[in-house]
Amino acid sequence: MVSIRSIPSEPGSLSPNDLPWRIVHDENRCTLCGKCAAVCPVNTLKLTYMRKRMPRLVLNSSERGSNFKTFVGIRQNTDVGRRCIGCGTCSMVCPNEAISPVHNSEDRYKFQATAGGDAVKRGGRRNDTSSSLLDRIIFNRISMLTDPALDAGRHEFTYNTILGRLLPPEEYVKRKLAGEWIPPTREIFPFIIGSMSFGALSPNMWLGLLQGVAYCNEVLGIPVVMATGEGGCPPWVLRSPFLKYIILQVASGYFGWDEIIRAIPEMQCEPAAIEIKYGQGAKPGDGGLLMWFKVSKLIARLRGVPQGVDLPSPPVHQTLYSIEESVMKMIQSMSMAWDFKVPVYPKISGSTSAKSVLNNLVRNPYASALMIDGIDGGTGAAYDVSLNATGHPIATNVRDCYLDLCKQGKQNEIPIFAAGGVGKNGNVVQNALALIMLGASGVHMGKFIMQSAAGCLGSERNRCNVCNIGICPKGITSQNPKLYRRLDPDKVAERVVETFQAIQIEVKKVMAPLGRSQSLPIGMSDALGIADKDAADRLSIQYVC
Repeated sequence: MVSIRSIPSEPGSLSPNDLPWRIVHDENRCTLCGKCAAVCPVNTLKLTYMRKRMPRLVLNSSERGSNFKTFVGIRQNTDVGRRCIGCGTCSMVCPNEAISPVHNSEDRYKFQATAGGDAVKRGGRRNDTSSSLLDRIIFNRISMLTDPALDAGRHEFTYNTILGRLLPPEEYVKRKLAGEWIPPTREIFPFIIGSMSFGALSPNMWLGLLQGVAYCNEVLGIPVVMATGEGGCPPWVLRSPFLKYIILQVASGYFGWDEIIRAIPEMQCEPAAIEIKYGQGAKPGDGGLLMWFKVSKLIARLRGVPQGVDLPSPPVHQTLYSIEESVMKMIQSMSMAWDFKVPVYPKISGSTSAKSVLNNLVRNPYASALMIDGIDGGTGAAYDVSLNATGHPIATNVRDCYLDLCKQGKQNEIPIFAAGGVGKNGNVVQNALALIMLGASGVHMGKFIMQSAAGCLGSERNRCNVCNIGICPKGITSQNPKLYRRLDPDKVAERVVETFQAIQIEVKKVMAPLGRSQSLPIGMSDALGIADKDAADRLSIQYVC
């Protein structure tokens, strides 16, 4: 196996050893069919003519010479803009297993990745490859009154959660008897498919997610819901009975809301909830951007914009001055649009000001929940400095907010939902239940679903991670029909169903030893432990070693 020769360039340019991924190629197995170069999403592979020197040795003479052979071969482009992203698509299509990308430990490309004066940006999550705080939390309070090994398979478990404001019992009975308005609630599965817009995701990926969610609800009885992200959803979905499984998001760009408003009179049912996005964990305080080559004819129609133009979302809602005004204006106006029958809540970035937002929500009778997105959250497009260094860890944010609600005696009134790094290393149930026992009522997960249901190739080692530029080799985050047709919606739906079935089993395997089968262990922090004294003190959980 040898590395592919780089395309000749100036002496001061990069070599494959300076890039994060280099192509390893076996010339003896390669038949030069060209499939690898045809499917490469960044066009880093080229079929070119090469002149190869063949040394000639004359035994009976002191003369030495060379013969030269001209042939067609494969070369790797070392330009930063066309660097190999390690997706491995070339190895998938190679009929002879002659080519594959290899991660390069000498990763120096960031020093040259500022072409045109633009900072380093990418899709996917941040670069941290160490185990997260959530991965180190263990569940150490085991009930000795039952047989944990049998309970998970023998007993029925109640692991659903409530999305919506829960009134105190005496207040609920009083309003019920008087015929007064009661805040709307939804019973949902605590693992929610996070906000990924119909624009960021391809049509096939979005349809596969919706099919999987519908099957979970209508066949398996698992009340899974999914959030749309900014940009709305296809018109037929708004007028279908599947809308009740969808959380509609309104963000600072208000994309897609004209279509949603026009569809309200024709809706067969209400959506699961309305999410008002003020920020996301991967790039708090920064607006989003859907690049022009992802704005297809369908996306342009749904968002009410011309085709082929960049769609930037402002960093804040331009019609609002403060979070206090938002609580008054946005939440109440969204509630009025659906006759106060749909839960409405804000989504904010993890920050030290999260408690201030929560206290404003507590005072507003129409606020249904609070969604916090921590620093480990993924995104389709963000600058590395935002991914790596801006935001707040979700575990401490959730814990602070929950303890603040406890001090006010309202810990069972306003549910807190968490996101940001849930399942980052594949431990989705461990991460989620750790957050739930720290005070969350449920979690949102995005990248985990993309990896488990559609085979997303992105990783923390900067593999692939080109969600933002529409060349996804799997067709998950592309609006190019040649790419997204590679993705079968039916197979995505099947994997979504299998993923949630597996999550159900793992949740039982954790709840059974804790002796909990009647309710989700929200705030059950005495069952948590960690072998880190500082983290234990910060989270108010047990220090174990």
